[in-house]
Amino acid sequence: MEYRTLGSSGAVVSTYCLGTMTFGVETDEAGSHEQLDTFLEAGGTLVDTADVYGGGASEHIVGRWLAGRPADVRDRVVLATKGRFQTGPDPNDLGLSRRHLDRALDASLERLGVETIDLYQTHAWDPLTPVEETLRFFDDAVRAGKIRYFGLSNFVGWQIQKTVDVADRWGLPRPVTLQPQYNLLAREVEWEIVPAAQESHLGLLPWSPLGGGWLTGKYTRDQRPTGATRLGEDPERGVEAYDKRAASTRTWAVVDAVQAVAEQAGRSMAEVSLAWLHDRPAVTSVILGARTTQQLRANLAAAGLHLDPEQSGRLDQASDPVPAEYPYGAIGLGQRSRHAGPRP
Repeated sequence: MEYRTLGSSGAVVSTYCLGTMTFGVETDEAGSHEQLDTFLEAGGTLVDTADVYGGGASEHIVGRWLAGRPADVRDRVVLATKGRFQTGPDPNDLGLSRRHLDRALDASLERLGVETIDLYQTHAWDPLTPVEETLRFFDDAVRAGKIRYFGLSNFVGWQIQKTVDVADRWGLPRPVTLQPQYNLLAREVEWEIVPAAQESHLGLLPWSPLGGGWLTGKYTRDQRPTGATRLGEDPERGVEAYDKRAASTRTWAVVDAVQAVAEQAGRSMAEVSLAWLHDRPAVTSVILGARTTQQLRANLAAAGLHLDPEQSGRLDQASDPVPAEYPYGAIGLGQRSRHAGPRP
């Protein structure tokens, strides 16, 4: 396992993170605890959850695991959770208002059984709450010792920049991380979101690194998924998502490229996909989500793997989403470029 600083903070975390969205939903408590033990044994430290995962079950499971481990094990864990989404029937049971976050944070602390959360993240943007209100809540939470750092999740470029600008304007703490969906099939974040994160020194914590199973070789051109799938919240939506993805020529070009590199490297397609993402600019830690310990171990096999330039370049070329000429393509890039000295 390798380690990097948690975005612009001085805290150090493992470059692979254990995501716990399956805990209490697809993975029972015993299996969840086994995953946590396996992750720490492999050198992992960053564990990510959220108050809405399993309706709070994930945080409860992580909390009971922490309570059952010796102090030296608990101290190794860098604990991250999130708040923002609906936690009850009241109109104030969601959002990034001080009222909701104050209650959501206290509830997460209780479920997790800890006094302080290392990284507390906004699960998504809230168009109704002023950014300053949210930032002042985080400032108060840091001062109260309830959180150490805060981060963002699912923000777009202008939302990242606005958050940082407001923090600087009022002398409030800046976010240190951003959780976006990012993988070989979802590279559009590189057009605006990744540059915005880099400009403000936010570390990326990519979720869905294997593209819902596509980058593992799970699906083939002539095999549709059956039953519930991770591509959707129910079987019907999962199949629809499969059909939409399967119709994409680019999807199969990426899958074929990953398979070819995997065969060349003598590694699995999942390992290759994770290694590619692990080494992208600004990435701090890649979030691994697994239903079983066997799946987690298979993904952890990517730890320490780095692709050579030829292999990375092959995947870059196959997965390039090819933006329109403007504003992200050649015309837009040309307009925004500048070179010191005379033009060649």
